[in-house]
Amino acid sequence: MSEPPPAVNIVPEIVAGDHEGYMRLALSLATKSPPKPTNYRVGAVMVDAATNEILATGYTLELPGNTHAEQCCIQKLAEKYQVTGTHLGEALPDTVALYTTVEPCSQRLSGNKPCVDRILELGKCIKTVYVGVQEPDTFVSGNSSRGKLEDAGIQVLLVGGIEKDILDVATAGHDIPPV
Repeated sequence: MSEPPPAVNIVPEIVAGDHEGYMRLALSLATKSPPKPTNYRVGAVMVDAATNEILATGYTLELPGNTHAEQCCIQKLAEKYQVTGTHLGEALPDTVALYTTVEPCSQRLSGNKPCVDRILELGKCIKTVYVGVQEPDTFVSGNSSRGKLEDAGIQVLLVGGIEKDILDVATAGHDIPPV
């Protein structure tokens, strides 16, 4: 009996400017993350807004270690361009948009570098961060990433309409009392 062919990662065609379409793609990635009580299941997509090319995708715990979705995107691109994360901004186009189902973290309880700091290290290549929901206060209260990004000249925009779906996926595995 022969082995089945390997799964092909097919990304749907998303029209330029279809922010909900990219957020739904990020949400589909988040579902690949294992449900755990200690983290959110988050998906992220980095897009060259000028060409509508998807540069990288990622989801929580996709790569070894306690990795976040945005971190996975950045690590994949750093490997692709064979540079460190701090030099990645020099290799990327200056029209990058980041779609992430949950607002990038501003603090990591694990001691890892927060995603907002990883984004800021890329310099001016990321122009806009589209978020599906603000980070709930479950693990860290008072997320300051929006302010840090805006202070650096990066626009932060909420993509509304699928917040419930995002939170359902993000909090799978958490002990949430029934309503």
